[in-house]
Amino acid sequence: MSNQTMYFIIKGISSNPALQAPIFCLVLCIYIITVSGNMSILTLACLDKQLHNPMYFFLGNLSLLDISSITVTLHKILSTFISGNKLLPWHECIAQLYFFMALQCTELLILAVMSYDRYVAICYPLHYTMIMNFRVCAMLAVFCWVLGFIEVSPHTNILAKFSCYTSNEVNHFFCDVLPIMKLTCNDTSLLKLWIFTEGVFFSGLLPFSLTVFPYILILRTVLKMRSKTGKRKAFYTCSSHLTVVILLYLTLYCLYLAPTSDDVLESRKLFSLFNTAAVPLLNPIIYSLKNKDVKSAMRHQWTSFYSMISPYLSFVLQKKSKY
Repeated sequence: MSNQTMYFIIKGISSNPALQAPIFCLVLCIYIITVSGNMSILTLACLDKQLHNPMYFFLGNLSLLDISSITVTLHKILSTFISGNKLLPWHECIAQLYFFMALQCTELLILAVMSYDRYVAICYPLHYTMIMNFRVCAMLAVFCWVLGFIEVSPHTNILAKFSCYTSNEVNHFFCDVLPIMKLTCNDTSLLKLWIFTEGVFFSGLLPFSLTVFPYILILRTVLKMRSKTGKRKAFYTCSSHLTVVILLYLTLYCLYLAPTSDDVLESRKLFSLFNTAAVPLLNPIIYSLKNKDVKSAMRHQWTSFYSMISPYLSFVLQKKSKY
């Protein structure tokens, strides 16, 4: 078959029929909680004035990325259970692969920018609002989104030209680059070279270096502080971001730099599920539980919402009492 008429069969997380319903329920719960949590962070960052600063502007971008990423990757598991259809057209598979890689690269860049934001806030607090003004933040965010979607285009372009496959069964729950590469009988040397040079160094090591280097400077500045309160506040400010960075890079390492033998395919799927589902789920929890501003904004918005609807509730209750 030509690429235009070819269909891939997405095998999913497990082929055991008895596990399909529990997997569906688990994935659905994770999806609902993740989308709700990230939408809450995104809404708070837009509505609450005390969160109108660069840190929460980039956190809103991170939440939008997490919502998009989990929707791109997990929608096939949910639709397969409802419809029973495991077939995915070739062009949809390539599109899913492209958007997943682009969103991952964009998230790594956003995390690097958030690291720079923390550096300016701690090392240059008096000049923070001048350096990280809205124009600069918007330009940095647009740069991350555009670069993230551009830098994975060569991978997708090379993969889209493959026309020979030994099988159409993808041993994964979505179309990822490594499972598709295992199926093709085309020469993958150019793709492997591009993934190693551009993917590992430019998309991986460069954002990692840009994320770690500001924290080295932050650590040097914090160690020079005489006040224990100032040190504690600086570490508290960075703890949420550092936790997210460590989780994401550890899962990406286990996914793409670990051995690619057939014996580790099942464990790779579990790491991929953690990367695509658990990390976006944990992000809003980490930022909300460890952040006083977010918890204060939640209380403020809830109080405002309750004060807005309380007259209507009292009116309804009075009407019911009359009857």
